[in-house]
Amino acid sequence: MMKVKNGYWAAGAALLLGGAVIAHAQAPERNVWTGVYRAEQAERGKIAYAENCAACHGDTLAGIDVAPALVGPTFLNNWNNTSAGDLFSRIQSTMPLNAPGSLGGRKVADIEAYMFEANGFPAGNLALPPNAALMPNVRIVAQKPEK
Repeated sequence: MMKVKNGYWAAGAALLLGGAVIAHAQAPERNVWTGVYRAEQAERGKIAYAENCAACHGDTLAGIDVAPALVGPTFLNNWNNTSAGDLFSRIQSTMPLNAPGSLGGRKVADIEAYMFEANGFPAGNLALPPNAALMPNVRIVAQKPEK
């Protein structure tokens, strides 16, 4: 009898997992104008940015020497129509320059949230996830879409 119950449990778990994958695959596309981070996340990101990024990119995110600006038209044009996950992966794998890959997922998401805030994108009710794979449908869109 235990095998049957375990079989039902396994079948139920497989159905739930399959449903989650389908739901994720069908998740609607969102963009940075729809509130893809929380305000408190951006506040944490401001602190993490000061500790890990400001030495190269500047206190105002405007860039210094060869470190590019993380705010403004050039940044937005470079990342326009890419996913927030792409930006997350770039930050996580290449930054900070003196210790690439040393920032954890939550810290990277917080820094990215701060960058979005600094670029004038509104905060929302959901936090930016701490994993690039969880945000493929979150697009960086330079110009606010018309409603």
